[in-house]
Amino acid sequence: GEEALSEFVEGGWRHSDQSVRIFEVLEPLNLTHQVTEAIRAHPWRVEPGPTTHEGGIVRYADRIAYLAHDVEDAVRADALKPEDLPADALVAFGEPGKQWIDSMVHAVIDHSLATGEIAMDPALLGVMHNLRAFMFERVYVAPSMEPERRRAKEVVRDLVAHFMNHPDEVPDSYRHDDADQLTQVVDYVAGMTDRFAVAAHDRIFRPALF
Repeated sequence: GEEALSEFVEGGWRHSDQSVRIFEVLEPLNLTHQVTEAIRAHPWRVEPGPTTHEGGIVRYADRIAYLAHDVEDAVRADALKPEDLPADALVAFGEPGKQWIDSMVHAVIDHSLATGEIAMDPALLGVMHNLRAFMFERVYVAPSMEPERRRAKEVVRDLVAHFMNHPDEVPDSYRHDDADQLTQVVDYVAGMTDRFAVAAHDRIFRPALF
C-alpha cells in the first residue's frame, strides 16, 4: 500500500508521517513531543532519526517485534522452514519466538546502559540486519509473493482513482478545509484496513458479487 500511495503524494507517502497526521489533524490528540517524535521516526529509513531516548526505544522495539513475529508467521505458513533461518541469528538469539525477542531486547538494554545511548551491541545489530535482509529476499519480496503485491497495488490505485472521480463518497470526517481533494482521498484510503479495502474494491468494481 505504501508504494502505491507514494505514486499520488509528492515526495512519497510514509505510514509514519500519516500516523502523525492522524493525531495532529484527523483525530487531534494532545501528545507530547516524545510521543510524536517516536511515531514519526520509528522506521529505520526515516532520517533524521529519533532525537529522544523514547524515540530510540520505539525504533528498536518496532524492528524487533516485526522481525520476530514475521519469522514465526512465515514458519507457521510454511513459507520458511526453521532450518532455512540464518545460522548466525540462531546462534546469537536462540530459538525463534519469545527467546529471540528476549535476546534482542536485552542486547539493546545492556549496550544502552553501558554507553548511555539507545543502541544495540554492534555485532548483534549486524546479525539483526542480516536477518532482515534474509526476510526481504525469502519472504517480503520473494517472487512467489509478486501476484499478491501486484493485486494490493491495483486495489489501492483503483480506489484512489475512483474516489477522485466520486469525491461525494469520501466520508465527511476526511473532508478538511485545509486539505485538497487528493489529500482527502489518500487519507481515506490510507485509513482502510486490508479487508475493508478489498471489500470496497469488490463492491465498486465487481458489483455482480453483491
